[in-house]
Amino acid sequence: MKHLLTLALSLFILTSCTNDDERTPVDYREQNETDIQAYITDNELNATRTDSGLYYVIDEQGEGEQPVANSNVTVAYKGYFLNGNVFDQSDAEGVTFNLQQVIPGWTEGITYFNEGGSGMLLVPAHLGYGSFYYNGIPGGSVLIFDIELLAVN
Repeated sequence: MKHLLTLALSLFILTSCTNDDERTPVDYREQNETDIQAYITDNELNATRTDSGLYYVIDEQGEGEQPVANSNVTVAYKGYFLNGNVFDQSDAEGVTFNLQQVIPGWTEGITYFNEGGSGMLLVPAHLGYGSFYYNGIPGGSVLIFDIELLAVN
């Protein structure tokens, strides 16, 4: 009985000492907005901001079909952080997926291009992976994607 009480007390102390801040989402919108605007200025980009906070740059609109939020698409891309460090990229043949299976910034952003189009998406954390670390991406990160919409399938 004494050991059971000690175990229960130890578990209580361990769980009580957990930092709730580590589990509470942080809203990075204001900081992301500032960082994205600075990036746009520094790189002399002609970017468009949407109501959601996504920024996009169309280098080539494309002439093919324009996808909608539930389309299957094939996209060649390179994803990197504001400092230029690449965290992911496809090969030249691209990757095929449904726009409902990706981050919200892609679900929205890819729909601004027509098949054959190319450009850039500047994705704030709330439209990316949020405020927590995810698979090598620090919480609160702005994500930049150079994209080419190869096909609307």
